[in-house]
Amino acid sequence: MAISIKSLGLDRLGLEDRLSLVEELWDSIAADSGAALLTGPQHVELHRRLADHGTDPADVVSWDEVRSSVNDQLKR
Repeated sequence: MAISIKSLGLDRLGLEDRLSLVEELWDSIAADSGAALLTGPQHVELHRRLADHGTDPADVVSWDEVRSSVNDQLKR
């Protein structure tokens, strides 16, 4: 039997408990060094972005701006 939300009974948890579990699960994945391997193109893009940030560290978008932009797009 495949593992699923229903088979584990997670569908019966409240929203806050499920979000907490997602965070815990994500942290466990991040702690697994093998799970963080990048593909060649991802590695190139990461270094391009780091170099771009190093060139102009003030050229950033705040989290509030990102959230507002996403919310605006979702309202369309």
